[in-house]
Amino acid sequence: MSSISKLIWFDGKFVKHSNAKIPVTTHAIHYGTSIFEGIRAYWNGKKLNIFRLDEHITRFRNSGKFYDITLRFSDKEIKNGIINLCKKNKIKTSCYIRPFYFVGQYGINLHVTKKAPTHAVVFCFPFGDLFNKNGITVCISKWKKFNDSSTPTQAKMGGNYLNSILATQDAKKRKFDEAILLDKDNNVSEAPGENIFIVKNNILITPPISSSALDGITRKSILEFSKNINIKSKIREISKDELKKADEVFLTGTAAEITPVIKIETKKIGDGKVGKTTKQVMNTYSEIVMNNNKKFSKWLTSVY
Repeated sequence: MSSISKLIWFDGKFVKHSNAKIPVTTHAIHYGTSIFEGIRAYWNGKKLNIFRLDEHITRFRNSGKFYDITLRFSDKEIKNGIINLCKKNKIKTSCYIRPFYFVGQYGINLHVTKKAPTHAVVFCFPFGDLFNKNGITVCISKWKKFNDSSTPTQAKMGGNYLNSILATQDAKKRKFDEAILLDKDNNVSEAPGENIFIVKNNILITPPISSSALDGITRKSILEFSKNINIKSKIREISKDELKKADEVFLTGTAAEITPVIKIETKKIGDGKVGKTTKQVMNTYSEIVMNNNKKFSKWLTSVY
């Protein structure tokens, strides 16, 4: 990541990347006590707009609450930190913004409380497509998605993503682009870093959060704007069999945006090309983030 922003927001100050250091005894390195968000800013040739910044900051704070880990900056301070980071780095290209906070020097104590010392950091880097937008191949992972009886599924914690790393490694070893994890009841949950939608008879269907799916911000955005393009949507459980028999399948997430799935293991989805409904969702999403859809310009925060 040589293109990472030269300046990094670190505990309220802007410091050079090379000076943003932490000790090896940092609690988060040992136990995964870190919270993160992924946010995108889009350059439309004239302006840089951050997509759904307030919603990301709300989730950022709430993730830590599951573990009594305190974010020691106000929402406004985080928001200004992110906007000014883009300004100070003179970002004039679409980029990915990574805010995170973590437990610092706390010994090897597992009893983390609200009083545990924490640090907050934000950096950003230019970012295009995570996956091939003409469609990817996926496999059903041999790993299950963890569930709320063991770990809070709605917390974007560093440690939680070890489950996603295992699923990704398994998919890549089997020569697939991405994995799909099932929940404890063998229903479809999500991908390692993305939510999943299927299209059946022109209706969008996505698993409920009770299937251990993250209540994703891109997912929520699609459920909201689909009404405006006359596409019906449902939130309900999806079986593995139903997934493979879907007319269309796509993944959603801040990094993945809307990524079509054209093959699940040996089964071709639809005609093996990007489907009509998926294209419509992709085009609308692109219009919104580029500020070409005034109905949803409220979702954008202008940097300049």
